[in-house]
Amino acid sequence: MNRITFKIFVITLLAFLCLTACWAQKKQQGKASYYSKRATGARTASGQRLHHDSLTCAHRYYPFGTHLKVTNLRNNKSVIVKVIDRGPFGRGRIIDLSWAAAKEIGMIAQGVASVKVEIVEKPVPFRPEEEKLPQIDFEVAESDYTLEPHWNSKSAKGKAHQGKNLKKVVHSTKAKETSAKKDEEKMLNRKESWNDTESKSGKATNAEHENKVHRNK
Repeated sequence: MNRITFKIFVITLLAFLCLTACWAQKKQQGKASYYSKRATGARTASGQRLHHDSLTCAHRYYPFGTHLKVTNLRNNKSVIVKVIDRGPFGRGRIIDLSWAAAKEIGMIAQGVASVKVEIVEKPVPFRPEEEKLPQIDFEVAESDYTLEPHWNSKSAKGKAHQGKNLKKVVHSTKAKETSAKKDEEKMLNRKESWNDTESKSGKATNAEHENKVHRNK
């Protein structure tokens, strides 16, 4: 029983040391392959769904979410991808890229390409380490606010213009009232003259009637 426990401990320690050594190795060179478009929708080891348009990859030991820079050694084109799956498990291959990532480095036609893999500490875009809010001063100014002379002159001109307009309105109102009074006086005069004329004509008619009666007698 002690021997079995010791063997398990040794194997675990060796595996841990191997993983630590691999993690310490920030650069790798080897063969890269890529997922087919038909793999879109498949669930990866991290639980995420694979999509051919996403810049993702599969690696054997880097933690999920690690960003890696993959450079095609043939044309020096590079792309930054995110680890979401485990693999590849083929001999000589160190990374599996998504279809979009493979297209970025120009390896679609080749199928397999020699690449260099590097860890990206702060991928772009990255979140700043410290987020500071801008300081805003809400204090009230000590001195009183004064208008500029140009604005004062404009306001004075505007008030003068308003005064002139008000005078014009008052003058026109008075003129209308005066003309209305004159019209009323004219109407009254016409009525009085009309009444005088009617009274005179009535008196003349009565006199003629009396003369006729006197003659008949």
